[in-house]
Amino acid sequence: MLNEHARVPIAFSVDRTLAVSLRSDGLGGILLDECPVDSPYVKDHDGEGEDPTNWPGRFNTSRWGLIAAHDGDRRVGGAVIAFQSAEVWMLEGRADLAALWDLRVLPEDRNMGVGSQLFHAVEVWARARDCRQLKIETQNINVPASRFYLKMGCTLGGINRFAYPARPHEAQLLWFKDL
Repeated sequence: MLNEHARVPIAFSVDRTLAVSLRSDGLGGILLDECPVDSPYVKDHDGEGEDPTNWPGRFNTSRWGLIAAHDGDRRVGGAVIAFQSAEVWMLEGRADLAALWDLRVLPEDRNMGVGSQLFHAVEVWARARDCRQLKIETQNINVPASRFYLKMGCTLGGINRFAYPARPHEAQLLWFKDL
């Protein structure tokens, strides 16, 4: 099933970023400012060794969920939910936490409600397993995803500016949704 999921591209265009900076008013905290990038580019997590077909060799996916979105016979998107997988640090060893591991929609079907329907299905899936919270990771270079998670009722709960040593211009954003 992950082979079919991987056929839906996850690549997106990066033409702006959420620049992470420290507040300068002495109160502490972090600011996110939307800024254009100097040279727009395409980001493809699958091309960086994160292809879904590799996950079963790296993680115990036996309790994970896979939700597919179809338009007739055509697969237009999908979501993968990590659950009760000890080697997934995002799950924090908690039995009441699910991680939205991957959400993808065909480029020509984006911004048409497919992602929202998948997100709601993920919430139903997680609640059915007595999860109290959903956790999602994205990066500051994926401004559309950040806007989407905010629209879905998620709260930004963590920023790690140093999560990706090989990509120092990217910061990890952790979103949470109470279920």
